Amino acid sequence: MGPTIYDIARVANVSKSTVSRVLNNKDNISEESRNRVLKAIEELNYQPNKLARALTSSGFDAILVMSRSTKTTAGNTFFSEIIHSISTRSEEENFDVIIQTSKNSKDELKKCIEKIRGKMIKGILMLSSPANEEFFKELDNYEIPVVVIGRVEDNYRNVYSVDTDNFNDSYQLVQYLIDQGHTDIACLHSSLDYHVSIDRLEGYKKCLVDNGIPLRSDRIIDSGYTMERAYETSESLLKSKDLPTAIFAIDDLKVIGLYNTTTKLGLTIPNDISIIGYNNGIFSPLFSPPLTGIEIPVMRLGEIATDLLFKHIKNQTEKTEHIIVPTNLIERKSVAKLN
Repeated sequence: MGPTIYDIARVANVSKSTVSRVLNNKDNISEESRNRVLKAIEELNYQPNKLARALTSSGFDAILVMSRSTKTTAGNTFFSEIIHSISTRSEEENFDVIIQTSKNSKDELKKCIEKIRGKMIKGILMLSSPANEEFFKELDNYEIPVVVIGRVEDNYRNVYSVDTDNFNDSYQLVQYLIDQGHTDIACLHSSLDYHVSIDRLEGYKKCLVDNGIPLRSDRIIDSGYTMERAYETSESLLKSKDLPTAIFAIDDLKVIGLYNTTTKLGLTIPNDISIIGYNNGIFSPLFSPPLTGIEIPVMRLGEIATDLLFKHIKNQTEKTEHIIVPTNLIERKSVAKLN
């Protein structure tokens, strides 16, 4: 059994309550007593019990990372990469990370509130931004900082956002295709219950309209969130007798589905079909030819979001912050120039 606060009090020749005040960073203690306690802690190699401290002080030093359900995150490298970034930054702050998935938004909110009331967490990171913001309105009442990786439409007291400019990035990608001579452009998008999917699809639509190109419902295809669904929609589109000249894919799963399906069907990129879209950088070296598109700075998003959360946990910022992380269109070899 390791040393206890009673052992520290004995070695430092102070009361148990003095040791407790030092461990909990209280101010009402003399510098001499604090130094004696710290010296005793070092001599005894004392490791505080997190559970005991949480039950007797301000709660656990932990943050909650809220993901979508496992059904929608399976195979999506964005989530694994960003969780790695968040965990690395949290470790530097000596905070634990609790990862929560849920069956639905009601279940998610219930679990979240239970953790807040139980003083299990001091902040929340959400890895996606639902279009229905009732969730944010509920959480805002609990006076705990919430940082969302994604767009937040309304203004809240305790909810902040870190995102890329999905609407303008999509507009830029589609404009690039048009500048290369493409006017028949299909879009493989995700279901429209998150802001990111809505914004990327709207950027596609607005660019076509601004260039006088009619919108076609058969060219706007919901490809869901799973790899299986991405393969299904890719194969259905690429087997069509009315093949578009280019396809805009709004995330990694769609890009992977398209590249693998073209190989399966004996099509070549960009000779038979041009592809442009988003990716998280992990699969870039595997794409042949290399993808023209926008690489999402996943690690950077995680670092900025976690830093922002800790600033609010420590009350080091008073601003309501909505941060946009810049991106760049990288021109490679997956788009053909039409005459």
